[in-house]
Amino acid sequence: MKRHITGILALTVWLLLLFWGPFSFFVLTITALTGVALYEYFTIVLPALSQRAKVPLIIFGLLPVLGAYLGEVTGVLCGLSLALVALLLHTLSSYTKLAQPYEVISRGGFAYLYLGLCNAHLLLLMALPQGRIWLLLLTAITVASDTAAFYTGSKFGRHKLSPAISPSKTWEGFAGGLAGSLAAALLVWHFFLPEQGLFWISFLVLSLSCLGAAGDLSESVIKRAFGVKDSGSLLPGHGGLLDRIDSLLLTTPVLYYLLYLKA
Repeated sequence: MKRHITGILALTVWLLLLFWGPFSFFVLTITALTGVALYEYFTIVLPALSQRAKVPLIIFGLLPVLGAYLGEVTGVLCGLSLALVALLLHTLSSYTKLAQPYEVISRGGFAYLYLGLCNAHLLLLMALPQGRIWLLLLTAITVASDTAAFYTGSKFGRHKLSPAISPSKTWEGFAGGLAGSLAAALLVWHFFLPEQGLFWISFLVLSLSCLGAAGDLSESVIKRAFGVKDSGSLLPGHGGLLDRIDSLLLTTPVLYYLLYLKA
């Protein structure tokens, strides 16, 4: 029950933000959420780092997201470049205080790609024509895929999808997730994107649903490497924020560039 309540509340707030929130407030929200995700990530991969030492690493990681405010890829790349330079300079200046300086550089740099760069594409998507509708489609794919995969896998799951990474995931759950995401996306297409071709929408849905599953497994690799079950406890019944956005981290930039290339 706790899982359901948390999921419904989170989805309601997200949809309200998506359709009635001004762009500036959307930027602030995504920036704050990225900050939380970065905190969870650094807590997992750099457990010996003090809370105070995490602060500059988190701030640097927000630069790609802030760079997306103008709605251009150039701003995101500029923010990412500054983040990497700042990380290197910070590590050099704090070298004697760090037990594992290379781990700070390598794991911090990956965080800026994995979280900062990918989350910045949420803002780039929002800035597109019909950006809110495309984000609605992405939300429908992600939520329906996760929900359908969970229930289908729980009831019918027999064949393990990737037992070495996530023993609970099955091929039956994966298939159920694909079916659920396709059904939800077709509803969005019918009511909000009828001008788009059915083949194009179907291609997007199946591609993004598969990538979402890969994104979920990618976060599992990180947690398994450090012996962590959940990224945090922010969302009762779900774990941490990173546990809920892992599917979006790969699908968001891919959707943006597919739409960019099609335009």
